[in-house]
Amino acid sequence: MQKNRKNKKMATLMIVLGLSLFTLCVAEVLQLDRQAEDTGSPQSPSIEPACHCGSQRLNNYLLNALRGLEAKQRNTEKKLEDLRREVQSNRVAFGAAMGNVGNIGPYNSEITLTYRVVYSNTGSYNPSTGIFIAPVRGIYYFSFSGHNLSARPMGLRLMKNGEQIATVFNHLQGRRYETATNGMTVHLNVGDQVYMRLRESTWIFDNLNNHSTFVGHLLFAL
Repeated sequence: MQKNRKNKKMATLMIVLGLSLFTLCVAEVLQLDRQAEDTGSPQSPSIEPACHCGSQRLNNYLLNALRGLEAKQRNTEKKLEDLRREVQSNRVAFGAAMGNVGNIGPYNSEITLTYRVVYSNTGSYNPSTGIFIAPVRGIYYFSFSGHNLSARPMGLRLMKNGEQIATVFNHLQGRRYETATNGMTVHLNVGDQVYMRLRESTWIFDNLNNHSTFVGHLLFAL
């Protein structure tokens, strides 16, 4: 919907620009005609050469105006194409879940979690590795959720380039299912990596209900 509104605005801008240039061209032509009439004299021995000269000037002016209009049109089209590319590059979002995997863990060391059930992805999230790579410099928002049977703890860490951004930890609570969520707004440069880690000696659970998720999107580019 937002893309359609932008395209309509672009088309309207081009129409208005074209009409404005056409109006200016016609006004200049009329002015040349009035000037030719004002300088004409009934005592002139030959009116035809003067008319021919005025017609040639008019043709030259129209030709130059047309060339100028074409140049401005090409410049406008280039700006529109640059804007389209900018809008396209700013479309960064993904949403994924672990899916029907049951329990994952516990392990003797941390692991990077993979969320293979992808519901949306503009191409920057890799479901095979679980890693999101920032395509543009900007401010991003990430959120995650984890579900587990509290017979064992669950520890999740949202990571950026090997450093923790945010975390959750479910402690032992007997034998009941627990859910934890968290999120953070972060600054990323091109190529920065964001992913989820499962702490050692903890586990996480998911099934067809998609309790355990990983979501991220670009808020605005910088």
